[in-house]
Amino acid sequence: MAKAAFSKKKTLFTSKLDLNLRKKIINCYIWSMALYGAETWTLRAADQKYLESFEMWCWRRMEISWTDHVRNEEVLLSVNEQRNILHKIRNQKANWIGHILRRNCLLKQVIEGKIKEEMEVPRRCKKLLDDLKDRREYSHLKEEAHDRTIWRHRFGGGFGPVIRQNTE
Repeated sequence: MAKAAFSKKKTLFTSKLDLNLRKKIINCYIWSMALYGAETWTLRAADQKYLESFEMWCWRRMEISWTDHVRNEEVLLSVNEQRNILHKIRNQKANWIGHILRRNCLLKQVIEGKIKEEMEVPRRCKKLLDDLKDRREYSHLKEEAHDRTIWRHRFGGGFGPVIRQNTE
């Protein structure tokens, strides 16, 4: 769907507009479509490869002719970007998981595995927390989630503190 959106607006992305403006449009228009619901995805290695290739496809279409043979590193240098689509997904997932772990709800029980499965699974399935647990155990993640400042520092939420104003 995001590729179709890019193709619809290809003339805009390949035009002579300022590069920074085109990058902002891509971040707003294309990544929002491509990463919709990404916080709930369980990414396998093949999925990660597909997402990175899509990211390179977008940057390549902005600057490079399809007949040119240019390495990915040179494309990233020409648009002054880095590969960061997987980093964005991990940040979205960390923010969402932190929100879920601070609540007491059914989804938290599902994530913790407290709901029993009826069917025996012959192989280990990739779980939702596997992307975040590579550095710490679940109990540490749960403790950090209860303190938002620690959680944001740990996973780089990039959002300021939530300030609620009283409307009295």
